[in-house]
Amino acid sequence: MAEIRSVGIPSPRVEGEQKVAGAAVYAVDVKLADMLWAKVLRSPIAHARIKSIDVSKAAALAGVKAILTGKDLAGAKIGKKIIDMPLLAEDVVRFAGEKVVGVAAESEAIAEAALDLIDVEYDPLPVLTDAIEAMQPNAPLIHPNVAAYKGLLHKIDTPSNVFVHLTWKKGVVEEGFRQSDVVVENTFSVPAVHQAYIEPHSSLVRVNADGTADVWSSNKSPFGMRDAVANALQIVPASLIIHPCYVGGDFGGKGDGNDVALCYALARQAGRPVKLTIDYTEELMAGNPRHGAVIKIKTGVMKNGLMIAEHIEFVFDSGAYGSYRPQGYLVGAHDAPGPYRVPNCLVEEKYVYTHKMPAGYMRAPGHLQAFFASESQADLVAKRLGMEPTEFRRINFMHDGDASPLGHVIPHVKATETLARAIDASGFKQAKGKNVGRGCAIGDWVSKGGESYAIVTIDERGNVTLSSAVTDTGPGVFTMMRQIVSEEIKVPIDAITVEMLDSNKVVKDTGVRGSSSTRVHGGSALDAAGKMRDEILKLAAQAMDARPDELMLFDGGVTHGRAERRMTYGEIARAHGGPIIVEGHYLNMTDGPEASLVAQVAEVEVDRETGAVRVTKLTTAHNTGTILNPLTHQGQIDGAVMMGFGYGLIENLAYDESGKVLAANLGEYKIPNIKDIPDLKTTILQSDFGSGPYNSMSIGETALIPTAAAIANAVEDAVGVRIRSLPITAEKVLNALKAR
Repeated sequence: MAEIRSVGIPSPRVEGEQKVAGAAVYAVDVKLADMLWAKVLRSPIAHARIKSIDVSKAAALAGVKAILTGKDLAGAKIGKKIIDMPLLAEDVVRFAGEKVVGVAAESEAIAEAALDLIDVEYDPLPVLTDAIEAMQPNAPLIHPNVAAYKGLLHKIDTPSNVFVHLTWKKGVVEEGFRQSDVVVENTFSVPAVHQAYIEPHSSLVRVNADGTADVWSSNKSPFGMRDAVANALQIVPASLIIHPCYVGGDFGGKGDGNDVALCYALARQAGRPVKLTIDYTEELMAGNPRHGAVIKIKTGVMKNGLMIAEHIEFVFDSGAYGSYRPQGYLVGAHDAPGPYRVPNCLVEEKYVYTHKMPAGYMRAPGHLQAFFASESQADLVAKRLGMEPTEFRRINFMHDGDASPLGHVIPHVKATETLARAIDASGFKQAKGKNVGRGCAIGDWVSKGGESYAIVTIDERGNVTLSSAVTDTGPGVFTMMRQIVSEEIKVPIDAITVEMLDSNKVVKDTGVRGSSSTRVHGGSALDAAGKMRDEILKLAAQAMDARPDELMLFDGGVTHGRAERRMTYGEIARAHGGPIIVEGHYLNMTDGPEASLVAQVAEVEVDRETGAVRVTKLTTAHNTGTILNPLTHQGQIDGAVMMGFGYGLIENLAYDESGKVLAANLGEYKIPNIKDIPDLKTTILQSDFGSGPYNSMSIGETALIPTAAAIANAVEDAVGVRIRSLPITAEKVLNALKAR
């Protein structure tokens, strides 16, 4: 009989049957017998002083059980790192869509009707929607008391709308520019875009008589949410019991606890559970989208193409608050210089308050803004030098053990090899037709760390259960964890049952984030499975009167080869006197050490008469580690490529002059659909250096990082015009062609 193998096999998703059958529980599915429904009155204008709020008519409406305003929750602010967002606007509203009044009623219809009965009088104030204008010394202060906020990344001596200013550097950049033969400067801009997950936010809170509260929420970071909510409400974090739910898409947008905190406050006032499910119009006007940004790049090179210096300055539009960023800044922006050898480098990040909806995290946060600019710049520098773009990149690439542009030594960085794969697989240098262009771009990703626990149990019947508090947002984290346990204790994947744990069952879980699930949650599963393997061998050795090294695990049992004896796992558990339970733990908060590399080639056709750009082929090459599940691995790549495609060509969370979002639904906010998908080609260069189980590497975010730049570079190759702002629309291309 063949040995059971699970790692490297295209395993179906463990939750697939549940989801197809409609049995998977999402937060919107959870209902309690005496539950109230919440609705939120939102500000219709972007900036105003609240003169008065009259809720008397709404309070008198039959079925209304609780109403809260900012005065009722005065001083209660929430944030993941920077705590600057009130649960309900108090004296001032700072964006169109901000919560002003919360209502809980017997039904959604009654709560909705109550909102229509609330009278709010506003005194309009000047609106700042441009981050560059908001930076100016004479700009009105959006947060006059910013210096007093908790969680700031640095001291603020003089309040301004620039409330985060970070610098990352190596060498002396000005000296590098003086040494350079050629200096190239460009400015790029990108808009805010929405994560466009299918499931909108939904939260349900029940406050219990003993002071605890039960929480169900479409949230990927239960422990982070618990801490943020507890801090805002001044309650003990452990008193919040977060019950696991599947999350119907996240892409970085479901890590906050703002709605949960409001539901808690309403439930506490009403004495009954409260549920809030927002609609998609609310998602688009008050979500936490990817940051819009203006990026200035100045690059100094020698005539032979060697990079000497680079200065990259980001101005990120934070929107009205900074509360949605877990670290207070975007973790990918300072990676903007890419996998190149740059002896003198300076990266500046400025986060600016404006009167737009607060921006947050979205898949590869900071990387997409950064690499659209830096990889577009790479082509422009090469063009200035008269060099072929791939050759310019090749001579400047880092190699194993080189220091990054910011001084971090990267022991594994296969940039040269990855780009060569992409060039070869795409036919980059082959002849092409009229108005057809090809563009390349590269991106790198240093793996992220985290903490998680996994519990493996074998009962007296031999049943294996894998338990974890991680939330599955769609990529299939439990499938991956189950594969690892199967591989280590030699049982079929289908024999392992998965259990999602409440937050009070484990100490900590950093949640699904930053392409870390395989490393972090796979790490805890591997630790638990290894401990279970050792425990099984120890107990079997005792029962068989043998040494553990005489035994082997095989097909759900232990075999003593010499004595030809065998015990099943159920028999071992019964001999033990009860279930065998082990706990695995993974804790490594540091990034790296390896870099996951991606190189892409976009092929486009441009219609000179209309400016329309059609992407005909996208080739993606990855340097990655051991592939645990080829099916889900490829799914991550294809999904990411199309998200990068949307960022490059279609998506734009646009505002009018008054600060209101123009799109009210997903029909108006355009994202790629099945007809947009070009020919997708993937080529993989595998290494054995990954920091995840079995030397696996991150894959979830890398494939969308360079796509927009590859398309922009291909457009210029096709028709000779450079588009420096996203999305790359037909109008922009046509105007550029006319201007030329």
